[in-house]
Amino acid sequence: MDHLNKAVQPTAIDSKTSADADIVVQAETTSETITKVRSEIGKIVFGQKDVVDQVLITLLAGGHALLVGVPGLAKTMLVETLGTVLGLDDKRVQFTPDLLPSDILGSEVLEEDDRGKRAFRFIKGPVFCQLLMADEINRASPRTQSALLQAMQEHAVTAAGERYPLPAPFHVLATQNPIEQEGTYPLPEAQLDRFFMQVNVDYPEEADERQILIETTGIDAAVADQVMDGHQLIAAQKLVRQIPVGEKVVDAILKLVRSARPADAGSDIVWGPGPRAAQALMLASRARALLDGRLSPSVDDVIALAPPILRHRMALSFAARADGATVDLMVAKLCETL
Repeated sequence: MDHLNKAVQPTAIDSKTSADADIVVQAETTSETITKVRSEIGKIVFGQKDVVDQVLITLLAGGHALLVGVPGLAKTMLVETLGTVLGLDDKRVQFTPDLLPSDILGSEVLEEDDRGKRAFRFIKGPVFCQLLMADEINRASPRTQSALLQAMQEHAVTAAGERYPLPAPFHVLATQNPIEQEGTYPLPEAQLDRFFMQVNVDYPEEADERQILIETTGIDAAVADQVMDGHQLIAAQKLVRQIPVGEKVVDAILKLVRSARPADAGSDIVWGPGPRAAQALMLASRARALLDGRLSPSVDDVIALAPPILRHRMALSFAARADGATVDLMVAKLCETL
């Protein structure tokens, strides 16, 4: 009898095979769900496939995104639609020069009860949500901008010595106008590095713009339906971290990030990406594979994601910019060596 019991006990190999099979099933289910998410977003935001995919990759990887584009390219609408489709509690803050940190984080108020006893009570600000839209973030003062640093990194807020955790999941999608810089405060490098991606939003293609004209100027407006909720998004984020990554992909990420630093790139680059950029590339490659229904990322994923992940984590020298170089061109050049 003991011999029979030993024979039916699962081995380590059987357990690993079962776990791998479970990941495959979860990946297939999640990929189908993300396809539905894309479809619902497409009802409201026409075209901009790369922008939508990059934002979805950011959310699947658990990060924050900086959307850079001129006014009128549906940046705000995209964020609002994401809140609806993903079933997240979303809030919007319009950043202005007179905005204070307490307007975002919250503030303490002095209250008096029926017995005359006074006590401070913390009133939570709009940052206590699952999806925060920081509209035109560079219009606020550096003091106000820095109020988001702890929230973005630690998913918590400290006020009057007390630490308040933020809801899970928590994501910041900030927008920025690249043209009008009067009265703005450029984001410091420390805060730029907190953004998982800088997503550049460009003008739509002619066919997409034609569809915009037809679909958005009538009486009936399309409405997006909810596909996921916060718990499902957290589960998808955990799944992303379980997707295996081959040695070739790891080597490509290391080579690309290290070659973008001044020590290896020469005088053209003033400062380059740190380890957080490599971590972002690793997670983003996994998320992109899941988005496309694949079970592991490839070097092509690293190349495709290099511009949005590295462009805000690098700065070119004056001489390089005078010669017509841009960060995106530099990243493309570095990707050719992979």
